[in-house]
Amino acid sequence: MTGKSMPRTIAELFGENPPSNWGKWGPDDEVGSLNYLTAAQVFRGAASIRTGEVFTLQVQIGKEGSPDPVWPNRTSAVRTPKMDEGYFLRGEAFEPIGGHHYADDKIDMFLQGSTQYDALGHLWYDGKIWNGYDASTTIGSLKKASVLPIAERGVVGRGVLIDMARFRGKKWLDMAETFTHQDLMAAAEAQGCQIAKRDILLIRTGWMARFYEVSVEEFYADWNEPGLVYSRELVEWFQETEIPNLVTDTIANEQSQDPETGIGMRLHCALMRNLGIAMTEVCWLDDLADACAGDGHWTFLYAAAPLKVVGASGSPVNPIVVR
Repeated sequence: MTGKSMPRTIAELFGENPPSNWGKWGPDDEVGSLNYLTAAQVFRGAASIRTGEVFTLQVQIGKEGSPDPVWPNRTSAVRTPKMDEGYFLRGEAFEPIGGHHYADDKIDMFLQGSTQYDALGHLWYDGKIWNGYDASTTIGSLKKASVLPIAERGVVGRGVLIDMARFRGKKWLDMAETFTHQDLMAAAEAQGCQIAKRDILLIRTGWMARFYEVSVEEFYADWNEPGLVYSRELVEWFQETEIPNLVTDTIANEQSQDPETGIGMRLHCALMRNLGIAMTEVCWLDDLADACAGDGHWTFLYAAAPLKVVGASGSPVNPIVVR
């Protein structure tokens, strides 16, 4: 019995002429599909506001009794107090004129160690990052397609939440469970909404709730997150629908690796590197999902701006939803 050999690399998986937006917004572009978020999209988002409820989507950094949800080779943030009343009581701090005391602290963390935006230059293959910039531009500091242009621009538009866990009748999706763009559209139909052109797409899997409810050992055992799974048809759908930003409650926005080939980060390459779609990860979506399910209103104004860290491959963010 003969069959088609399995691809061994991203390039082999994608084949010739994969869908690409390189050059669409000029040779110097560094924000990619966020260019779709024009003033018209801001007004669309504002027009979706019904109740005035505000939701913030960042997970807590340093949540009491829990590590931070991070990619397996990263570590939780460490906050260190550098000044507080104890310093004054111990005589370790200079007493300011006027008698005021104060607190101060610093944090040591991975910039992608919390709810965060990826820079478009965060991940690549074949020596090229977004828009065809050479991968050597990432050495030491991202000279092109860092998170800074996204932070300077900001992200505002109409968001739509697709609750895949609720659609499948689960508290959270299973390890390595997959879904496609057809599944997203079926879930949207069941919710009584649709994914419209240029919507910021939020997908809830329940994965963050699972992180806080099971042990760390269980969460990371046999690691393979649930999520969207690569197909050329899915990539073409994202391109045709002009999705500017993919937002999920998983750590990497896609199934971690293909169980058959072992290839990982397929959609980071197909959607972010090739189409310039911004990725927002590790979001807390459960409260928003409950509110949307309660009144059947799944669209809203989404606004976010990562920190303006020069040359960074990503940045923490606290997205805001107004519905």
